Amino acid sequence: MDEAYRLAVDASAIFSETDLAGNITYVNDQFCAISGYTAEELSGQNHRILNSGHHPHEFFVELWAAILRRKVWKGEICNRAKDGTLYWVESTIIGLLDPATNRVLKYVSIRFEVTEKRQLLQTLQWRAGHDVLTNLPNRFLLTERLDQAIANSYEQQVAVGVLDLDGFKQVNDSYGHAIGDRLLIEVARRLMKVVRGEDVVARLGGDEFVLILNIRNVEEVRVAIQRIMGALSASYYIDRIRIDISASIGLTIYPADDEDADTLLRHADQAMYQAKQNGRNCVRYFDVSLEKAEQIVFDTVARIRLALELNELLLYYQPKVNLRNGTIEGFEALLRWQHPNEGIILPMSFLPRVERTELIVEIGEWVISQALHQITLWAKAGHTWSISINIAAFHFQKRNFSHRLETLLACYPNAPPSSLDIEIVESVVLDDFEQVAQCLAECQKLGVTFSLDDFGTGYSSLSYLKLLPTQTIKIDQSFIRNMLTDKDDLALTKVIIGLAKAFGRKVVAEGVETVAHSERLMNLGCDIAQGYGIAKPMRIEQVCTWAEQYVSHRTLAYSLALPRKTAAWQSRFSNLPAGLAWQVHVEK
Repeated sequence: MDEAYRLAVDASAIFSETDLAGNITYVNDQFCAISGYTAEELSGQNHRILNSGHHPHEFFVELWAAILRRKVWKGEICNRAKDGTLYWVESTIIGLLDPATNRVLKYVSIRFEVTEKRQLLQTLQWRAGHDVLTNLPNRFLLTERLDQAIANSYEQQVAVGVLDLDGFKQVNDSYGHAIGDRLLIEVARRLMKVVRGEDVVARLGGDEFVLILNIRNVEEVRVAIQRIMGALSASYYIDRIRIDISASIGLTIYPADDEDADTLLRHADQAMYQAKQNGRNCVRYFDVSLEKAEQIVFDTVARIRLALELNELLLYYQPKVNLRNGTIEGFEALLRWQHPNEGIILPMSFLPRVERTELIVEIGEWVISQALHQITLWAKAGHTWSISINIAAFHFQKRNFSHRLETLLACYPNAPPSSLDIEIVESVVLDDFEQVAQCLAECQKLGVTFSLDDFGTGYSSLSYLKLLPTQTIKIDQSFIRNMLTDKDDLALTKVIIGLAKAFGRKVVAEGVETVAHSERLMNLGCDIAQGYGIAKPMRIEQVCTWAEQYVSHRTLAYSLALPRKTAAWQSRFSNLPAGLAWQVHVEK
């Protein structure tokens, strides 16, 4: 090989040459560094010296078949270093020809280490199937495990239980969400300790868990549930706070309840609500004649429908701002229920009850109309702010979604369609990718934009990200919250920002709460953010006042000429409204 060419390759890649039998004739310093072998130890050896055992025999048969046909082989290979550690390389292998005879003289391999990338992808895949707080399987992985349990239940039964903690809301209200989160972690630990290795414990969200128990008879269920209830009822001590809490459990048993995974979970959920109605701290089994449980669900849906008709639903708005130049990018509209007796109710407390009903479509169209109406008012006042809205999967997957959206847009001719951004979650993509992609394309012809919400928490592949015509990726707040202290969350945040940039997408960070978060995000290349550190969700009548204060102090951040450390600067900085002072800090 030309010496100048070899020097260039040596400086940038892991390089080796082998003879026609696959024996090593040359390796560069980078090859030696990553493998742990010296050039002398490798010379004359076959590449099998690095075999990790990870790949099947057929893998190498296909590799050799390709290069013997004078093809260029490209792929990722897992190798084993001299000290036994595994590392991954992205390899390109090609035969070098003699110009005079057109025969292969030798094979050259150029490699780049991709171990860290593989590890990050594995972490992403793990996170896609697990709850961030408790490390238990989440809903996605739960469905997969339940399908497997059903498929393997030849001579046994499968008990499916939905477990909900009694009084958990009071714990959060009394001691704060940090204590509540630690309680959930301890509950998960106790559950994992008392179930058997083949059983599954998952977290659906909030204080709701799911149990999958492989059993031979109903007596085994009784014993297992008694053990679980006993473990959970023992007092919890968190930061010297004693917490006593019980659980309500709903159970159904397959194949007596001969349904699919989703239906079994719904039946267990209905039985759990029956346990709640019967005084809590108890267990109830699903029965097809559980008319009362069905009536509870029916009544809940009816009450939410009434709330829509009585104008009890309203939107709160949380701003998204550019951290670097301080401009207001727009607002996310967040649904709330102004209940006459219970006050403001968050959507997670009522939307799950209707998310698979036609009522969710009515609510979604109401949200779209409200957003377009507000965009019209803002445009008239000279504001160009966009509004992002969340659309449920059931609603978005309707075949007539784009047609209905077109009708609603026509009702508000003075609302620029480009100011409406529709947020969809990754799980929507997985259900029917082709239909979702078609719907996105149809809607974008109308002028609206789309964001992929909670990115990194689902299981969408890179091919989906490439093919879906979304303009924005929103990094889930679970990554942002701990990125300053958790190296995995920081690494994943970097990867997501890098992916967004690579695919030409805007990226928005959710859950920004501190100056340190905003500064780190800007350093990583993410300039747009939302979160409590900027502003909490607010009623519409508060938006313009907040924006005026924000713009005023953003201007102050640019124009303030006093040295940052002077008493005068500190005095002026300390008098800024809560939630705005961080902006001056960032800009100065």
